[in-house]
Amino acid sequence: MITTIGIIGAGAIGQTVSNTLIASGIADRLLLASRTLPQAQALADDLADMRTSTGARTVPLACRPEETITADALVIAIRERFTNDNRQDIRMGGAEANARAIRDLGRRLRGYPGIVLIVTNPVDLMTRLFAETSGCSRVYGIGSNLDTARYRLALSALIGVPADQIRGHVIGEHGDSAVICASTTTVNGEAIDIPVREIRKTLADRPGSISSGVGRTRSGPAGAVLTTLRLALGHNDGITELCTAWQSHWLGVPMKFRHGLAWPVLPSLNPTETDRLAASGNKLASAYQELATIQ
Repeated sequence: MITTIGIIGAGAIGQTVSNTLIASGIADRLLLASRTLPQAQALADDLADMRTSTGARTVPLACRPEETITADALVIAIRERFTNDNRQDIRMGGAEANARAIRDLGRRLRGYPGIVLIVTNPVDLMTRLFAETSGCSRVYGIGSNLDTARYRLALSALIGVPADQIRGHVIGEHGDSAVICASTTTVNGEAIDIPVREIRKTLADRPGSISSGVGRTRSGPAGAVLTTLRLALGHNDGITELCTAWQSHWLGVPMKFRHGLAWPVLPSLNPTETDRLAASGNKLASAYQELATIQ
């Protein structure tokens, strides 16, 4: 059986995702689309060079966005040109510009039956917008899984324990109102006191420090995409945090995958975490209502 993955967007993240998927061997074919066919072809040519030199099996092919509808899974990493002057809610910058592109893409791919992973920020809003515009039923946003990885890494550095011994989640918005599930975090199966305020500052500062050094975060999101594809395509079973429809909101929650099927498995929350999650959902709902009026 041939596995095909489509990637829409040939910018920094689209390129890094493409490189990661070629190296992983998760797919037989990559269908690459961008604003123009020459852009997509340039990326396909560059990846073909990589494939030849490394002996990778995945074949990269350029196409138009609507031609990715034959893929088993799609990764959407488009980003419109805009100036982001936000000092808070940085990921909300560019929401209007990206919304127009996501809405257009949703209409062009309406009824797509496969898995869709949204990387475009603000990811929670863009995930909901694409799902509602396209009518696709399996649309997930990459964001909270990256936040969770950063949480485990930050806690690892603070307490001197390897990150793979830490279990815990970051849920809600991929942004300023993210919720650290400190009350259910464990190290080697044991509950510990979490310095939430210190961790929250580390998580808030990390994207900016990466972007100031290399221009944009790219490898972290690409890793989150690969992990999710392995689960969503049924290669692995496990849990990862993704933006999805949950109760009356679209936000990040842990999703349990088994044989490619997924369902939410929200951890127990203490009263503070419950209030924070509700506030995060309300914030996103309000921002989406404003965005929905822009065509």
